[in-house]
Amino acid sequence: MDDYSSSSSSLMGKVDEGDGALLTAVLPLLKLLCLALIGLILVHPRTQLVPKSTFRLLSKLIFATFLPCLIFTHLGTSISYTNILQWWFIPVNVLLSTGIGFVLGYIVALICRPPPELFRFTIIMTAFGNTGNLPLAIISSVCHSVKNPFGPRCYGSGVAYASFSQWVSAILAYTIVYHMMEPPLEFYEVIHIEENGDEEQHVDDDEIEIEIEIENPEQPEVRGNNDLSQPLLVEAEWLGMEDREAEQFKTPFIARLFNGTSELPLPDSPRSLRCLAEPKVVKKIRTVAEKTPIKHILQPPTIASLLAIVVGVIPKLKSICFGSDAPLSVITDSLDIMAGAMVPSAMLILGGMLAEGPNESKLGTRTMVGIIVARLLVLPLIGIGVMTLADRWDLLIAEDELYRFVLLLQFTVPSAILLGTIAGLRGYAVSEASALLFWQHIFAIFSISLYIFIYMKLVLSSEN
Repeated sequence: MDDYSSSSSSLMGKVDEGDGALLTAVLPLLKLLCLALIGLILVHPRTQLVPKSTFRLLSKLIFATFLPCLIFTHLGTSISYTNILQWWFIPVNVLLSTGIGFVLGYIVALICRPPPELFRFTIIMTAFGNTGNLPLAIISSVCHSVKNPFGPRCYGSGVAYASFSQWVSAILAYTIVYHMMEPPLEFYEVIHIEENGDEEQHVDDDEIEIEIEIENPEQPEVRGNNDLSQPLLVEAEWLGMEDREAEQFKTPFIARLFNGTSELPLPDSPRSLRCLAEPKVVKKIRTVAEKTPIKHILQPPTIASLLAIVVGVIPKLKSICFGSDAPLSVITDSLDIMAGAMVPSAMLILGGMLAEGPNESKLGTRTMVGIIVARLLVLPLIGIGVMTLADRWDLLIAEDELYRFVLLLQFTVPSAILLGTIAGLRGYAVSEASALLFWQHIFAIFSISLYIFIYMKLVLSSEN
């Protein structure tokens, strides 16, 4: 009888432990879902308690103020020269997840056969995940409870780990993604126009400015930043773009340059005039580099990350900025107060995006399902394999379960909302990006809950 009682109590303990792990995984997502639901109600067309224009301003405020404050206050406090040497795998992991996503996206495009003009779009949306706002929101929600599985250092260290990858994501987005998102050349017509009274004459490329017209009337047109008809996500994460600059981003520059469809006038390099003539290929590569919006990489979150790293690795600066006795503690405490608004505001914006509903899309149901399955189900499984190999090769910080959890989370998130912003900027697949991001975030509620449960079981069991 005693043996039966002991075995029964042991079994009940295991059941309780399993239920507790499941609740620990599901509750953070439920909290975020409640915040998103509030945003959905506020901006839904039937209620319209808050104008859509207010949400656009809030999205810019998040990107320009709340998110940089969160990154600076927590990354600057946690980071040091020693930590940089220990955290080197965090940015490498972003590159790995993106590279694996590229391969998965190419496979999805081959199998699902999207429309030819959306082949590159399929690869991009599978490859680039949301390594910014969403991981920070999930970590904040997981660490919000005092009984979280990672202990009292959960919130500060988790935010620091997630913030350390911001600069890598920014470089990838404003270079590779920017050029891959250019409109397909075969769906555009190059027209050369020179006004001479009421007549139009065709002239050489060297004498006129090239204009691009869209042959496909269904392709969405990029409008000004104040246009309320475009999706909310288009406004999210690209600051400082003027309406007068928008037209130059909508041209298939790379394709025309390297395919020889239209010979663009390439500027001569001053160095090439002094030395040997610059090869044509080198000149084209240099032209691409000049057309890349490098200056926009230094957006507020990236600046906050770099500033936090600089302050964190210099002990004197760190003691001046952080700590209860620091001379600038009033400023950093004020920044920390503003940082607290990032997660709820970001979830309100996400709810507002979902309230718009999915736009019409030419991507096709089969391709959309393929991207969602590859991004939300297959890639996290590969991430578990990557973390297992990295742990076996001693590439990770020993006995740091939160570090492993954040690395696994980078494989689990849906596509980056910034992709919708770049799509709107370049006039390429705006409706498709909006629809795909909508459905990805809907299904991510279930996939992220599932994988958080799996990750916690793996990470916390390895501790024992």
